[in-house]
Amino acid sequence: MSLVCTCGATLPSDARFCHKCGKPQFVPTPAELESEMHGAGAAEASRAGMVFSVAKGPLNFRDPVAVRVGLSMASLAAMLSWVPFINLGFLIWWLAAGFFAVYLYTRRTGQTLSFRNGLRMGWITGVLTFAITTVLFTISMISLAMSSGGLAGVYRQQLQSMQVHDPNLDQALRLFETPAGIATALLFTLVVFFTMITVLCTAGAALAAKVVGRD
Repeated sequence: MSLVCTCGATLPSDARFCHKCGKPQFVPTPAELESEMHGAGAAEASRAGMVFSVAKGPLNFRDPVAVRVGLSMASLAAMLSWVPFINLGFLIWWLAAGFFAVYLYTRRTGQTLSFRNGLRMGWITGVLTFAITTVLFTISMISLAMSSGGLAGVYRQQLQSMQVHDPNLDQALRLFETPAGIATALLFTLVVFFTMITVLCTAGAALAAKVVGRD
């Protein structure tokens, strides 16, 4: 059944506005008004970053946003860990890397992470931090090994400057005089680094998942 506007134009039965004069052809019900206002408010809040959904599925290295965020935090933490701001400052940087990785992922995607996905985000950040730290550590070890006296000579000079005289330390330094000893010491150091970095990054991410999810 067609409608006729006051201007004389013939309109279809489902017309909401007159195509000729633009006059509205319907009166919205209170329920329709409330629904439209609610939808507009939710869209505006989402655009403003106020509404977050919960991320679905397990987080892994195939998530490009997770990798980019983890890599940026890993690069920053790895660089700062070599700057001697405070004693054991690298522990703080590794913990903060996991925390802010979760925070940045939430801000970029609009999705909060569950506690389990927070742990996965921390693991991704920790693995990337370890990879970058390993490269920096290897470069520094190579430069020390190529110096006069090698690694053993460098560490022996440091112990002498601190006036440390321990036969056990002298015996341990002999490991750095052979390629096999150097390889063993480096492998042990990397295992310790991997454990500490991944644990601290994961702990920081777990804390962030709790804090950000609560908000």
